[in-house]
Amino acid sequence: MVLPEEEVRRLFKAMKTVLQMLRDRGYVVTDDEIAMTKEGFTAKYGDNMKREDLMLVKDKRDSGEQIYVFFPEDAKVGATTIRTLISRMHDDNVTRAILVSQQALTPFANKMIKEVAKKFQVEVFQEAELLVNIHHHELVPPHQVLTAEEKTALLARYTVKETQLPRIQVTDPVARYHGLKSGDVVKIIRPSETAGRYITYRYAF
Repeated sequence: MVLPEEEVRRLFKAMKTVLQMLRDRGYVVTDDEIAMTKEGFTAKYGDNMKREDLMLVKDKRDSGEQIYVFFPEDAKVGATTIRTLISRMHDDNVTRAILVSQQALTPFANKMIKEVAKKFQVEVFQEAELLVNIHHHELVPPHQVLTAEEKTALLARYTVKETQLPRIQVTDPVARYHGLKSGDVVKIIRPSETAGRYITYRYAF
């Protein structure tokens, strides 16, 4: 079955944002992948592409840790799809995944994701959220997630506890883009007319 042109266009935009997001998180994504055109996307996956064929596996640049990206076929993702996804992650020893859904997940699917959250991190984005890369908007300043070592050094330098830092919710769109978890600290670089740039830190909760 050939997907409608508009649907292919949406998938192309969503894929492009996912690739940019993964590279911003430190995963290995090539320049060719980032520069891929709509025509190149169609040529790669075919006119009769299926969402499940768009699955990605990417390695973290510094650690080799892997992340899966799933594009389920079902318009409304339920518990059965999540169970299959988790089973595959378990078999392949992968603990992190991004799921790109067409619609909101069913309550049972969301419940299952929460139940396995201690071992498997499954981030859910709807296609509509990925049609535009919010992180590349001119009003969104650069965000850099600190490593554990950088976080420890920061807290020691300012003699503060992490909970004393300004906060950012993990549900914030930019926090979700970077995959922030509770306890992470993010460095935000804003332009300043006097100093050139102004740096702040936020604690994710």
